[in-house]
Amino acid sequence: MKKFLSVLFICILFSSCSEYQKALKSEDPAKKFDVAIKQYDKGKYNKAIRLFEQIAPAYRGKPQAEKMFYLFAQSYYKTEQYYLSGYQFESFVSGYPKSEKVEEAAYLGAKSYSMLSPVYSLDQTDTNKAIGKLQNFIDTYPNSPYFAEANTTLKTLTDKIEKKVFENAKQYNTISDFKSAIVALDNFIADYPGTQFKEEALFYKFDSAYKLAINSVPAKMEERLNNAKIAHGNLVKFNPSTSHKAKADDMLARIDKDLQQFSK
Repeated sequence: MKKFLSVLFICILFSSCSEYQKALKSEDPAKKFDVAIKQYDKGKYNKAIRLFEQIAPAYRGKPQAEKMFYLFAQSYYKTEQYYLSGYQFESFVSGYPKSEKVEEAAYLGAKSYSMLSPVYSLDQTDTNKAIGKLQNFIDTYPNSPYFAEANTTLKTLTDKIEKKVFENAKQYNTISDFKSAIVALDNFIADYPGTQFKEEALFYKFDSAYKLAINSVPAKMEERLNNAKIAHGNLVKFNPSTSHKAKADDMLARIDKDLQQFSK
């Protein structure tokens, strides 16, 4: 009995493979479509993709095209080919705006781009593109069941952009380019007033202003010391219990001491 079942399984397997190979070589788009659907339903998305790729030009404008292009996009998504799934879902949305699948396709298209977002330290072109797509989805479908998930993903991506901008600004402090650090951190605080990195940005601005001041020529020192003192005030105003309080207080004491020479 076991031997019979094994033989039967092998026959079915070869029959399935044979059907797929025949479909690949077939000139009949309908045959390719039917086999592509079977492969998709079995979870064999790469095989489905090969067939969908072959028939896509022939199916444009046909009644079955909506289903075909939706499954085509889904196949790319399920195989984590996110550039292609993003493109295909976008094409589906523009091509079939009245489809019952259009909302899901719009979301999965936006999500595809979000999946391409790299770590914050790398180029964020794909992240910015994903942010635009997600925001457009949220604006277009405010009552969507995907709304909460889209918002969560959007926040994750915007936080990543904020972190990159902050780290880039902070880098000027690290390399002792204090003038550039002050400008970059000021711009960051202005552009992202509600950022989670605001306290750190205020501290590194103060640190940059302090180091610029104490290393200045006498003619510029007084003004820069006063600017550093203002930066300290902005930090403790934002958070009187800042984690940098001990260091900031020591720096302020040095500023006050150095300012005494200009009051004589």
